[in-house]
Amino acid sequence: MKYVCVIPARFGSTRLPGKPLILINGVSMIKRVYQRVEKAGSLSAVIVATDDQRIYDHVSEFGKVVLTSSTHPSGTDRCFEAVEKMQKDFPLDNQDVIVNVQGDEPFIEPAQIEDLCRCFENPDVHIATLKRMITDQNVLFNENIVKVITDAADRAIYFSRFPLPYYRGVDKNLWLQKGRFFKHIGIYAYRYQTLSKIITLKQTSLEKAESLEQLRWLENGLGIHVMETQFESLGIDTPEDIDRLNAK
Repeated sequence: MKYVCVIPARFGSTRLPGKPLILINGVSMIKRVYQRVEKAGSLSAVIVATDDQRIYDHVSEFGKVVLTSSTHPSGTDRCFEAVEKMQKDFPLDNQDVIVNVQGDEPFIEPAQIEDLCRCFENPDVHIATLKRMITDQNVLFNENIVKVITDAADRAIYFSRFPLPYYRGVDKNLWLQKGRFFKHIGIYAYRYQTLSKIITLKQTSLEKAESLEQLRWLENGLGIHVMETQFESLGIDTPEDIDRLNAK
């Protein structure tokens, strides 16, 4: 079984245009992501999928990259196009695994990728992602941070921008004392056959309500295995995030 990591890197960004090429202490964000991902020993290949010639030219200087359509609605669709373009030189079987790491995760831990890859030692796992326990109330009630609840077999029941579960009749300041809450870490892995199916699915009502594409998969009956990680996710979303990093 082969494991391939695809890093979608889009130039356009509402809050931070040209984000993949922004320098963090002299090194571009996309190069930092690539170099961190390369350290994951389970991977057979790492490739950047971009819609922009500037990013393509930059990544070509240090790694593998493919140019993809600018009309993809999500990074998942961009991943699939990249994999299809790789097939001639690096063919994948239905059970091989594609890991999708966002291009704005310059501090991703290689161990997180290894954890995801291990999930697929179970033949019943077709999609996998990560979660981390929430200990900060500000995180719990931040609608920009997605929460997840799982069943006894570590399969996702639901993802939401609202805290899950809801503790009825309990002061919200006490929720973290009442139970365990988990933040979703947005790194995904899929078997090639499953990814081929995902990109054919149409948007669903829950996905539109929460603006979370993984809800489309759940609504269509696709199970998502969720593994707990001890590592934090440190995505870069605003100019202030960049300023803080460069100041260190």
